[in-house]
Amino acid sequence: MARIAVIGAGMGAMAAAARLAVAGHRVVVYERTRTYGGAVRRFERDGFFFDLGPGLLTLPAVWRDLFVKTGREPLESCVELVQVDPSSRHLFADGTEIALPNASRAGVVSALDEAFGAGAGARWGDFLVRAREAWDRTRRPLLEEPLWPNWQVLAEREPYPSVPHKRLLRTRRATTLAEVGAWELRDARLSALLESHALAYGLDPRTAPASAAVLPYMEHAFGTWYVRGGLRELARAVYERCLARKVEFVFGADVVRIVEKDGRAAGVELAGSAAGTVAEADFVVAGVAPGVLDALASGPAARGGAGTVPPQRGAASRLTVLAALRGGRPEGAAHRTVVHAPDRDAELSRLFGEHPGLAATPTVTVLRPGDPASAPDADHEAVTLTATVPSGLDVSGQDVERLLDVAERAVPGLRDRLLWHEARTPADIAEATGAAGGAVPAPALAAAEGRLLHPSNGTGLPGLFAVGGWAHPGGGLPHAGMSGALVAGLVVEGPDFRGSQ
Repeated sequence: MARIAVIGAGMGAMAAAARLAVAGHRVVVYERTRTYGGAVRRFERDGFFFDLGPGLLTLPAVWRDLFVKTGREPLESCVELVQVDPSSRHLFADGTEIALPNASRAGVVSALDEAFGAGAGARWGDFLVRAREAWDRTRRPLLEEPLWPNWQVLAEREPYPSVPHKRLLRTRRATTLAEVGAWELRDARLSALLESHALAYGLDPRTAPASAAVLPYMEHAFGTWYVRGGLRELARAVYERCLARKVEFVFGADVVRIVEKDGRAAGVELAGSAAGTVAEADFVVAGVAPGVLDALASGPAARGGAGTVPPQRGAASRLTVLAALRGGRPEGAAHRTVVHAPDRDAELSRLFGEHPGLAATPTVTVLRPGDPASAPDADHEAVTLTATVPSGLDVSGQDVERLLDVAERAVPGLRDRLLWHEARTPADIAEATGAAGGAVPAPALAAAEGRLLHPSNGTGLPGLFAVGGWAHPGGGLPHAGMSGALVAGLVVEGPDFRGSQ
């Protein structure tokens, strides 16, 4: 039985902790804040509650697998999963709107033809076929295996099978997501639908590789889910599964150094009331942002494992507005509505240009869960508004007002119904997660010269492993769960571990 110290109680770290405990190890989690879940948190006020992290779940199979592998009680016995239908509603600047059925290719094709005109559904359907091919080519190396030592193969090879396109007397193939939209979908609204999936992860569609097509494919193929009581309930269930497997949690424990002995990780040093205390360990698993890990492990050499890739550049953040409304949620209201920006180029310029900020009218995602537990009674409603913003953005009151203005299209009369609102900014995300500027990691993607790959779970310091959104295979709840499985496999089976078969 090995002693394992886990730094941070984020979702990936807890997933690793539960699996390692089941393998017979003694696991202690040190969390600097007073609660678990990392970015998956909750805000409560006056009988309302809001998820502060993700509000919807894709690929629930990842978390089902965790619960199967760590005990007899399945995930559905611990939380209630609800399939969201429609998966999303989209409002465009020209007045067009569409509701997309959940996990139904035929239903999506029919809805697109009706809203955008004959042929739109077929183009989207053909795109999804190509996106599936990209998914099949990348699923195992990007999600189910430790990062390859020769990761450059993934960085150079574009797995999306672009169709030939005549342009300026030359035959070309799309290499970015924006080119896929312009050349293969050939409708600004379809392009906006496609690009919204990249924007939600803080990716610039003009530079994101064509392989980002797997992001909408994941929702199409595996559905979109809500956890009754909010996504915080999933974090609670994982935490309780850890406790049931005898994982020990120490909250308010600020780790200031990863102790090295004989050339390998040998424990962690704590601050605060336990200043100078060293908790010895045979392995250390760190669920922290890259800069934090570098500081704890005496510099970037700790990230110098065989699978290390160049660090991601220009990670974005999120601005979230929590709105408490008088009046109940109307019957039939969509759980998720995306209100698309009227000027795509202006929005991308403000997000990813030389003078970053929030566009005058940004793309805003509006979540209306209609969960009875989210409001004090049926005569009130909790609504969450989210927009992608540059990391480190100093949010102004005007920025918050812009989100509320845009959301009026999705929730008519919102301002008249508004009791109060709270904003959660990049600074709040930075405080909760430790990520510089409140940056939010994107999922790992192939191609793009490795810009969207993440450092390997193994590091340059033997006995030290990285887990969570800033390590392979990247950001997002499904990816965090996969990261935990990979780290547990590497600790238990050693460096030759190649993922579950």
